[in-house]
Amino acid sequence: MFRALSALLRRNVSPRRVSFLRHRVNRGLATQGTYDVVIVGGGIIGLASARELSLREPMLKLALVEKEKELSVHQSGKNSGVIHCGIYYTPGSLKAKLCVEGLELAYKYCDEKNIPYKRCGKIIVAVEERELPQLEKLYQRGLENGVKDLKILNSEEIKEVEPYCKGLSAILSPNTGIVDWAEVAKSYGADFKEAGGDIYTGFETLPAVLKATFLRKKILTPLSCRYVVTCGGLYSDRLAEKSGCSKDPRIVPFRGEYLKLKEDKSYLVNGNIYPVPDPNFPFLGVHFTPRIDGSVWLGPNAVLAFAREGYKLLNVNIVDLIDAIGYRGLRKLMFQYFTFGVGEYYRGIIISAQVRQLQRYIPSLKVQDVERGPAGVRAQAMDREGNLVDDFVFDGGTGDIGSRVLHVRNAPSPGATSSLAIAKMVVEKVQERFHL
Repeated sequence: MFRALSALLRRNVSPRRVSFLRHRVNRGLATQGTYDVVIVGGGIIGLASARELSLREPMLKLALVEKEKELSVHQSGKNSGVIHCGIYYTPGSLKAKLCVEGLELAYKYCDEKNIPYKRCGKIIVAVEERELPQLEKLYQRGLENGVKDLKILNSEEIKEVEPYCKGLSAILSPNTGIVDWAEVAKSYGADFKEAGGDIYTGFETLPAVLKATFLRKKILTPLSCRYVVTCGGLYSDRLAEKSGCSKDPRIVPFRGEYLKLKEDKSYLVNGNIYPVPDPNFPFLGVHFTPRIDGSVWLGPNAVLAFAREGYKLLNVNIVDLIDAIGYRGLRKLMFQYFTFGVGEYYRGIIISAQVRQLQRYIPSLKVQDVERGPAGVRAQAMDREGNLVDDFVFDGGTGDIGSRVLHVRNAPSPGATSSLAIAKMVVEKVQERFHL
């Protein structure tokens, strides 16, 4: 069978026919770890892409590998849980299109799989006169992006939606929702396995030998495969670099630290309450986020993490820290926003300082109403000029090595909301690049 397959590969046989024959062979070699495509990364983008590829190419033998013992441990399992609607993004941009499409796909998927979610809505609140022009711009942007059922609220109408919130005007987005994205991601993984894909957890993709294993025509050890797709999240730049791609854009980890409303104060918030983003600063600012479990998160701040998995202030990885501080792009960003950055660290340490920011929206909130909550680390792609990369970045290379790998180097927020839409785009890239 192998000789016949090799002979066919030397002829002008259709790729689909070759894939079918290879699938027949691989069915008998599954225990030896021989695959057509291996997806690296068990976060929501990797799992959604693996699921989509298994649906589109059912004859291929596929596997997904994840270095942790469980799926969806990092960004996919440590986020606000919001189903975003697409108001903030530049009209006509890929982010806007994928978010609007992704929201509809996410709700449909959750309905099909009986995954709990809630359309609790969101208001974006202007609390000062100077924010009103920006609020109007956001409203027009949302309309251009095709966001459904948007409405402008006055101060009295805000009270009807959020009785404890104070503002001059607000955008109401009733279709914004909340869900446990970790549960969604794991459901993608279950779909992938049901379609015949294999998932290996606790599988360390050894970056130091990645290039060498390519040269042996084995892309991962001990798995052997024809092609690899990496969705490495916090490590996407390192995976790409080790396979011969550019060092840029670099991933710089930013930690977001949340407070939580105490249980007896959860009545203060009904849905998502967001600020009008300040265009002079790179991050959104604090907001109020109800959770599917009934809790309410407040925040987050945004500070440089001292490790790519640095969920606490004292989590330090010297290699990660030197890598970040030594990067020209981060140094330029820190110089530009030095005062802002110091303020973010201060608010992360001093709870009362964070509460003062939150009181702009809910004046009755008190320090004793909150407690420290969880934290997440965002894989922020950055270029050498200190600009936050706000678009999708795919990478590969040339020659035998480069032609057999596709790196998803940046899948920017709202990646979870857009995950099914992003997966379609990733698989189209895979089919085009690998001629599947």
